This record gives sequence, structure tokens and C-alpha cells, in this order.
Amino acid sequence: MGKRVALVLGSGGARGYTHIGVIDELVARGYEIAAISGCSMGALVGGIYAAGQLDRYREWVCQLDYFDVLKLVDVTWSPMGAMRASKVMNKLESLIGDTRIEDLSIPLTTVATDLNRQKEIWFQSGPLLRAIRASIAVPGIITPVHLDGHVLVDGGLLNPLPIIPTVAVHADLVVAVNSTAQTSRQVTLEEMLPPEEAAQEEARERERESRGQGFGGWLGGVRERVQHMFGNGQEDGEDSEASEQAATERAWSKLDMMLASFDITQAALAKYKVAGYPPDILIEVPKSVCGAYEFHRAEALIQLGHHLAAQAIDRYEGDRDMTVTGGDVTEAKQHPLMTPARRKPS
Repeated sequence: MGKRVALVLGSGGARGYTHIGVIDELVARGYEIAAISGCSMGALVGGIYAAGQLDRYREWVCQLDYFDVLKLVDVTWSPMGAMRASKVMNKLESLIGDTRIEDLSIPLTTVATDLNRQKEIWFQSGPLLRAIRASIAVPGIITPVHLDGHVLVDGGLLNPLPIIPTVAVHADLVVAVNSTAQTSRQVTLEEMLPPEEAAQEEARERERESRGQGFGGWLGGVRERVQHMFGNGQEDGEDSEASEQAATERAWSKLDMMLASFDITQAALAKYKVAGYPPDILIEVPKSVCGAYEFHRAEALIQLGHHLAAQAIDRYEGDRDMTVTGGDVTEAKQHPLMTPARRKPS
């Protein structure tokens, strides 16, 4: 059975940490990642892996707690976006430096969107850092990249699961990770993890609370920054506690609505991409497992990637064995989201 994989890593904010677990599982099973196509968080993780720095990146993100993530929020007054993402990019620069895409050992395509021309832009050469920065620029949230007359923002605006760049790749199978999957029921991260790992995540949450780094305090800090991003809407002299709270709620609602709307759009678009070019293995991460901005949950999300990839690959390899031998196969119970898709016959 062929082991060369063309890997497609979709957008999804913090849920993109599952890509790390998927990569780990593929490599552990002896699959060779022959090419990567990524969008937004998928472009970031895919680029870091292709540059040989995934272990160092994983070590960093798994140490981030609520307030560490909050400190990475760098507010700007630009009308093009609320944040510059310069703190995150500085960390990425320390990992990959001035690496160019064409010099990577694994062919990489990252996808951005050109707002002016309303079309996809594929980065397959040039500075890796710039390609990642363009692909993660969520419209209205992270400022865009201006390049040769192009205004570049998050590739998820048009193509959150960029399967097409892998079509011409010489590989035995295509594996796609959709981290904006729609589900009929709102499942949580703990529900998706095996019992032991779910218990570990719950323990980590309790530990954060005991250190005074609970979600309530973190959320309050985020809300305060969001209020500054969008303006507090207060008139001169209006400083009552009630008006300040109302202003904060209005600001938070703006950000929350923008992120939720973007999530919904990406989920719908990803379904169309899968229908048009079904991969051999489709790993779907429900968008309800965490918010797009819950970057403090890296460790559990990476484990979820391991878990989902293991089940999807087991199913795929089981189907292949059944086809080859014609024997009877007893299949383990599968979560409905684990079923691998099949490419249409040519």
C-alpha cells in the first residue's frame, strides 16, 4: 500500500492545533508527507512543519495559558484590522527566520485571498513568513498584507480547505483536515477525546483555576481589549459603571459576531470543496469543540488530532485490506465524523 501523502490543512483558528496531532499520527504510522497545502492556521502549521520546526512550535504553544494568549493580542488603530499579529509573527520568525518556500524539503502551498481582485492567491515561492502572515489575516481582525498592489487576507474567505493544489501532486493518497466541520449537535472537546485524555484536560482546567488563571478573568481581559479595539462608544463625562459595562458588551458582541460569521462561512465553503474534490481520508474537527481564539487549549487539541487521525486511518486501512483480501472484517465503532471520503473516479 502506498504511503506518500498529500496533506491538506484547513483554517479554523485554535482548532488548527489538531493539525499537529494529525501530522504526528501520519509520521508515526510510516506515511511520508509528500506535499502540503494549507490555509490560515493550516498554512501556519504546515509551513512550520515543512521548515522542520514543528517540535519547537509545539513546545511553545503547549506552554501558553490564558494570560499568555492575551498578551499576544497587540491592538492597533488601523481601519484595516484590530490586531497586527506582530508578537506572534516575531515568535514565528525566531523559528523559521528568512526561509523561502522554494527551499523547503516538502512542497508547500499556502492560500490567501486578494480583496481587490476577489480571488485566491497561492504562495508556492517567496518568504515563508510573509506567506503565513497573509494567510492568517482574518478580515477586520488581523491587518492585511499589502504586496504588489494586492491586499491579502485570510485564505479561508474563499477556500478554507485548499484541496485543489494537491491534485497534481505525485502521491498515493490525499488526507484533508477540516477544522470547521458543521455538526448536528454541539459537541465539546472533552466529549470528543478518549476518557483518559478528557480527564487530563479537565484537570488542566482545574489547575488553571487554582492558579487564578480561570476563564472568567481571562475573558474579562479579552473583553477589555476588545472594547479598545472597537471603541467604547462613551460620550465625554460618561463614566458610570453601567455605561462602561454596556460599551464593553457592545464591543465584545462585534468581535464575537465577526468571528462567528467567518466560522459559519468557512464551514459551508469547506463542504463544497470536499464535495468537488473528495480526499481519500477526510478528518473533520467540529467547530463547536472550542472557540477560534481559545489558543490556550493546544495540548488537548493536539491530542484530539491524534485521536481523530488514528480512527480515520484505521478505517481507511481496514477498507483497503477488505478490498484486497475479500475477507470478513470486524470494524470498530466509528464516530460519524471519522468516515473517510473517497475521490470521484476519473
